[in-house]
Amino acid sequence: MSTTTGTNLDIKVKHLTRVEGHGNIVVNMIDGVLEKAQLEIVEAPRYFEAMLKGRSFHEAAIITSRICGICSLGHQITSLKATEQALGLEISEQTVLLRKLLIHGATMQSNILHAYFLAAPDFLKVGSVFPLVNTHPEVVVRALRMKRLANDIGDVVSGRAVHPITPVPGGFTRIPTTSELMELKRRLAEDMYPDLLATVETLKSLAGAIPQFERETEYISLRGDDDYAMYDGDICSTDTGRVPDSEYLKMSNEFVVPHSTSKHAKVNRSSFMVGALARWNNNHDRLGELAHTAAGALGLKPGCCNPYMNTIAQVVEAAHCAIDSIAIIDRLLGDGLKDEQPNQEPTQYGTGIGATEVPRGILYHEYTYDRQGRVTAANCIIPTGQNLANIDDDMKKLVPEIIDKSKEEITLHLEMLVRAYDPCISCSVHMLDVDFIE
Repeated sequence: MSTTTGTNLDIKVKHLTRVEGHGNIVVNMIDGVLEKAQLEIVEAPRYFEAMLKGRSFHEAAIITSRICGICSLGHQITSLKATEQALGLEISEQTVLLRKLLIHGATMQSNILHAYFLAAPDFLKVGSVFPLVNTHPEVVVRALRMKRLANDIGDVVSGRAVHPITPVPGGFTRIPTTSELMELKRRLAEDMYPDLLATVETLKSLAGAIPQFERETEYISLRGDDDYAMYDGDICSTDTGRVPDSEYLKMSNEFVVPHSTSKHAKVNRSSFMVGALARWNNNHDRLGELAHTAAGALGLKPGCCNPYMNTIAQVVEAAHCAIDSIAIIDRLLGDGLKDEQPNQEPTQYGTGIGATEVPRGILYHEYTYDRQGRVTAANCIIPTGQNLANIDDDMKKLVPEIIDKSKEEITLHLEMLVRAYDPCISCSVHMLDVDFIE
């Protein structure tokens, strides 16, 4: 335990605001000895793996998209990948491109939401975004405009932005039209691009409010051979390199702690980090010119180990997603849109694994199907659960470093730290091995 002679500190933040779900920050120092510094997850467990048992492969992605309203698209696509691998359902290149476009839209809307509405109020020392409506109306309008466009990608490609309806095992039930994709491309080029440049300038002006704190840790994300891996790739650790997604259990190692209804995880150290900063550290060489320009302007460098910079990494990532979305649309239109029917004829029955990057980090779904195409076992490992041990470790290092500040300032630094991870707490609380005794 770290010590600061003669210092006592007692901090309890109940139901931290501007995060999804309910969590409490608890810090206790007695006579300079740090007894406790942790994020307590207090939501009731949600048994979504148990809900899948006995369900048809047609239903799995529909159910798992309801795990979360913010992350619904990520859960759905990861679920579809697991089902398709288990049942041997081949998908077309057009389906892959449309899914990548959806992931970009979901990532942009979530990253923009976090940067502007959840993190920026801390930089400006206000309690929420609402005071900014009066003091910075043009910034709030810009944020809403960007988020609307990102959501519209989901509306056009997947039927709706929340709990999508057209992506199904083996493909899509509806393909967007040429005119719909052309209009999205126009808006990305004419609206999103300048708004991203303005976003970089806004965050650059606020950069001085980002705490200067560093702690070396392990960063885990997908990494592919060709692109900035979001839809597919190997699991990559900054400590040990790449392994196939079939080894996801070795790269997560969930365990139970008494202060959280969500499991924690560790691999090569006591904790690791997933999310935009992890993706940046593993994949920055795969980003395009606009993203690198944004990173340079905002002081984000390879090997960054300041967790507060996760918000900056999210903005850099949003720039990449916007430009790559235009490239994907160009490719779809250049190849010619095909009115394909989804391939839903299983060629095998077994176990499949899906690994996809969602805004908060790498997400895993694993399903086993019987010969009737029904789920017999399921496992889902959520990004926020993977981050929780790292948050606790960050707190343990941070508190002694800022102990000379006022209690209010320490509390703000701790709240900002948790919010920087952009946790999705309701996704993270779940349990396995639920037996119903009849």
